[in-house]
Amino acid sequence: MSIIEPQPDPVAHAGSDYRPPVWLRNGHLQSIWPTLFRRVTLFEPQSDVVATPDDDRLHMDWYRAGNRRLAILSHGLEGHSRRPYMLGLARALLAGGWDVLAWNFRSCGGRMNHQPRFYHSGATEDLDCVVRRALADPAGYEQLALAGFSMGGNLTMLYLAEQGSGLDERITHGLGFSVPCDLAGSAAVLALPSRRIYMNRFLKDLGRKMAHKASAFPDRISVTGFDRIRTFREFDDRYTAPLHGFRDAEAYWARCSCLGRLNDIAVPSLILNAEDDPFLSRECYPSDPEVLGRQVRLEAPPWGGHVGFVDRDPDGYYWSERRAVAFLSEDA
Repeated sequence: MSIIEPQPDPVAHAGSDYRPPVWLRNGHLQSIWPTLFRRVTLFEPQSDVVATPDDDRLHMDWYRAGNRRLAILSHGLEGHSRRPYMLGLARALLAGGWDVLAWNFRSCGGRMNHQPRFYHSGATEDLDCVVRRALADPAGYEQLALAGFSMGGNLTMLYLAEQGSGLDERITHGLGFSVPCDLAGSAAVLALPSRRIYMNRFLKDLGRKMAHKASAFPDRISVTGFDRIRTFREFDDRYTAPLHGFRDAEAYWARCSCLGRLNDIAVPSLILNAEDDPFLSRECYPSDPEVLGRQVRLEAPPWGGHVGFVDRDPDGYYWSERRAVAFLSEDA
């Protein structure tokens, strides 16, 4: 068993209102700050691999502290299991009495996957492989929670919706941070000239992966003309949709957006979307009870950016992390 150093109790600081310092009340700064300046120290996890039905592999990190509860964390687009936001939430959850399983989507975490396909916002079959592995773990976890960031948040909510009332009774909560509930809307926002810095970064990373896959599968994938791609519509039309069985980008977005499925979720779930998130469209802030359903709550602080919610408190936790642990403790 791994030993963790005692941490401040994040629940004690949790609140419903997020009030960052005045100089952090900017969505772009909030989105960039953690990547540039945040460092989270956590003990070395136990590495694990789970096989998929199509003969691929998913790589995972276990943070075990002997707890009876487990949280499964899903990262965002072109992220991985050891990004600061993943480690930050893992640290808070460990202090709150949860073990943590953080997993990498296909092609993420520094390991290219074996199949031509990679990952996408609706790849719930891969999350299901991870969940089934966790449910069968010899530790015999009595309670599980699923949490996801950005694309991983959409994936988490979509998975819970697809499972509906058939969800394993040990899975009791869902959490989503900066969730692009409406993929078409978010793609349109990120296509704006003012979001070019984000779009260029994503395309640069995705371009390297597509080049790798083109060399491995030249009969199916080509990167000729990739440098002319400027938007997710163009990328998803050319790569995501055909590699994963969708007609085109529009069909992919329609099928894989969690927005229209939120009312199928059968366990208490919380979505934290900052109003100043530079990645999200208006549709990503659903307030209609008929859309949210009985189990989903949307909390939308004025500030927080995209996967930000930065705090400068000495305990090192971000507001979203304290809020998450508090939410998971509400029905304990």
